[in-house]
Amino acid sequence: MSNNPYDAIVIGAGHNGLVAANYLAKAGKKVLVLERRDIAGGQLVTESFGDGFVADSLHASGRLRPDIVRDLGLGGPAFVDAAGPAYISLLGDGTKLELYTTGGAPNVESIRRHSARDAERWPEFVAFMDRAAAFLDTAYRTPMPRLPHFTFGEGLPLAKLLWKLRRLGGRDMFRVVRAMSMSVEEFTDNWFESEEVRAAMSALAIHGVTLGAMSAGTGYTLMHNWLNRGGLAHRPVAGGVGRITDALVAALEVRGGEVRTACAVQQILVDKQRATGVRLASGEEISASVVFSAADPRHTLLTLVGAAELPPEFVWQAQSIKLRGSVAKVHVETDGRHGLPAGTLVVAPTIKYLERAYDAAKYGEISTAPYLEVTSNGAIVSIHFQFAPHALRHASWNDAGAIVQQRAIGTLDQYVPGFKASVKCVHTITPHDLEATYGLSEGDLNHGQLILDQMFFMRPLPGWSNHKTPIEGLYLCGSGVHGGAGISGASGRNAADIAAKA
Repeated sequence: MSNNPYDAIVIGAGHNGLVAANYLAKAGKKVLVLERRDIAGGQLVTESFGDGFVADSLHASGRLRPDIVRDLGLGGPAFVDAAGPAYISLLGDGTKLELYTTGGAPNVESIRRHSARDAERWPEFVAFMDRAAAFLDTAYRTPMPRLPHFTFGEGLPLAKLLWKLRRLGGRDMFRVVRAMSMSVEEFTDNWFESEEVRAAMSALAIHGVTLGAMSAGTGYTLMHNWLNRGGLAHRPVAGGVGRITDALVAALEVRGGEVRTACAVQQILVDKQRATGVRLASGEEISASVVFSAADPRHTLLTLVGAAELPPEFVWQAQSIKLRGSVAKVHVETDGRHGLPAGTLVVAPTIKYLERAYDAAKYGEISTAPYLEVTSNGAIVSIHFQFAPHALRHASWNDAGAIVQQRAIGTLDQYVPGFKASVKCVHTITPHDLEATYGLSEGDLNHGQLILDQMFFMRPLPGWSNHKTPIEGLYLCGSGVHGGAGISGASGRNAADIAAKA
């Protein structure tokens, strides 16, 4: 065991782990962050895939919550919240639907070509979604009590959250609560008549989750993704999303914290039901007063801690956490003549198209006509591909990556003729790569599906939504807990706050 113990060890140098570490260091704690890869950032990395071939590996944008940026004194171009570009649905035959949600009065001319009624309703819809996202932001900032048993002090923040919901007004309060359990197909039907507009909204709702547009709860995921993006379109980070990680690491080091990369944690050390430190894959043991894990809850509890240290019923619950990754990324280096317009592009012409793409995942198949979301940075084009389930029924990811690559490029070429001819080099990240390289169990970007029975006070487990675990001094701070999923840093901040009050 190390002779120089730390006040806190954080497992994982993703954005949530680094946010938690910064708050701890700001409070005067001696903090060590351990990262299994040789690069910090987790999902928030900008990497080179060849000479001049640099891309944001997993996420096309990232926005830490503004209060976190202020609290931690972060600044620079990576934190300039510029207006988002267009969100463009490619409809085929050279037609497209352009949608705007920021920058003053939303532009509705593109919508009007499909429906005059929808164009009139669009500003009202954007205003409602902004209010719903603001409520959700408050919810993510509010510690969830451990239902059904909690103290008055634990319940008070929840009472304030309900008051915030009530202040939306009777009509919007009803809309928000009702929409969370609805499918996005039903939700958008209450707003719009145009299939093109409804499908474009539905694409955002299913982004990053293994759900279809007709699945219950996608009204909630629409609000969640709207909040994390600040609207529909990605807001590219100057210099790449890795700049956010660089700023968090620099801020931590200024505060006296330490980040060690290429240091995989093999085990969380437990003595008499209390976390005492970690053991690395190298065999080195490092002690600490508390341990935070930004890894997914199931891996943290069942692998790093181990079932033998946990109550049997809790082990069963942890085993039941649903992780269902079905996302792949295809990064393409082109000759610059790819023909893609600027903005966030989606291939989501109809709701039925999206649902059929999801149908493939139900049966362990790769979508033949996938939902794509595409961004470009000069000659580099990044394609988000759904659906490509982690557990394939009739193939192996050792060779199925070529199928994803072929279908991604081929599908995009159908909507942007000539794109395929511009391709020079391709790098594909499969669900297997997400697990093996990026440490995402089952390739799940959210560390646990965003579904109705895994949200708010049931995330990650019913009765354990306050970042604590049965192991005293062990806290969960990653995307798999309340406030997590997406790039916000909320769960890292919340976990550090809970530990400070313990």
